[in-house]
Amino acid sequence: MADEDFTFRGKTMDELRDMDLEEFADLLDARGRRKIQRGLREDEEKILEDLEEKDTVKTHRRGMIVVPKMVGNTLQVYNGQRFIEVEVEAQMLGHYLGEFARTRKEVEHSAPGLGATRSSKHIPLK
Repeated sequence: MADEDFTFRGKTMDELRDMDLEEFADLLDARGRRKIQRGLREDEEKILEDLEEKDTVKTHRRGMIVVPKMVGNTLQVYNGQRFIEVEVEAQMLGHYLGEFARTRKEVEHSAPGLGATRSSKHIPLK
């Protein structure tokens, strides 16, 4: 789906880009609306300013809401160990940056390890 075809709560991407943050906040859920109405933090404002100048911005702000100004840019979001590169798309609007930089690895189970007890080594036949 192209950005031109995408709508967020009935608004096209061009309409969303023309809105200021307060108008965009009215389209969000209660938690996102409250966060924006209380005002973005100083470092969150700086991220938005940096995105106008740079293509890629590094951030630790996992709790920042994706706003229309971010769409089409690349952010590097810290996951507690390293920076994960996130390309912001229109479908991410209203979500938090932390949702796109996972903090836990997938668990891959294998055979029991060294020193495992007899009962944990048992593999049922059925």
